Amino acid sequence: MATVDFFTPIVDDPRDFGRIAAANALSDIYAMGARPLFALNLVAFPRAHLGTGVLEEIVRGAGEIAREAGIAIIGGHSIDDAEPKFGLCVIGEAVPDQIVRNSTARPGDVLVLTKPIGTGAISTALKRGVAEPHAVQAAVESMTTLNRAAAEAMLRAGASAATDVTGFGLLGHLREMVRGSRLAAVVRASAVPLLPTALGLAERGILPGGSKRNFDDVAGDVRWADAVPEPLRRLLCDAQTSGGLLIAVAPDRAQGLLAELRDAGLTAAEIGWLYEGPPGTITVEP
Repeated sequence: MATVDFFTPIVDDPRDFGRIAAANALSDIYAMGARPLFALNLVAFPRAHLGTGVLEEIVRGAGEIAREAGIAIIGGHSIDDAEPKFGLCVIGEAVPDQIVRNSTARPGDVLVLTKPIGTGAISTALKRGVAEPHAVQAAVESMTTLNRAAAEAMLRAGASAATDVTGFGLLGHLREMVRGSRLAAVVRASAVPLLPTALGLAERGILPGGSKRNFDDVAGDVRWADAVPEPLRRLLCDAQTSGGLLIAVAPDRAQGLLAELRDAGLTAAEIGWLYEGPPGTITVEP
């Protein structure tokens, strides 16, 4: 199996940008319960304006994450471009009968999220010069954490379905899961882990354009409880970079999965459940 992902910088430090981009690209492989084999760099870079030193740091950061994943970056392709962009094409393999899809969840499954959300809000705050350093540090730490441990744990727990949470936001990716599985979902908004300052940023309207589009896109499929405040509604649609895994697992295995995830140092939480209801719909409770 193969996947590819690349994007423009979302943090100031070039090494961190490379690390985030690499972890993000690897995430699709882990979400399927697969093992990455090798990767290729994808580079668009304004060499005349930024010089090669910045690019070297980006590539160095990506290499660090690749080594952590146990793979080599064996080449790639670069072009000259006015705006920097970086990412990876990743090749992986999986045991056929152990592939985890995003369309095979079962009624009664509970939903487990393995990372907090809010990277879109914090990266937007950073671009506007209003991000708090401790929040940026927490976001970078989250985005550079591989989903490998989460993927291994979900396989041991016999997860029925999973997806990684990235550009479409938590509710957007959950909607894909319940549509494909012909199920409905309930999310407890207060149970969703959030990065530091993310809710406050949402209250101030500091969210990327993608998050706002996500909110509008899911509007017809989400039923909001009156007690869920508007900023939190927006944050549940926040476009994520290198987010965690959203895992559907049988109720009797959920606590064991959560314990293993937390032992691995992940901020994991049970955030809802699935049931036989109007396919593709999500109810968000307080």
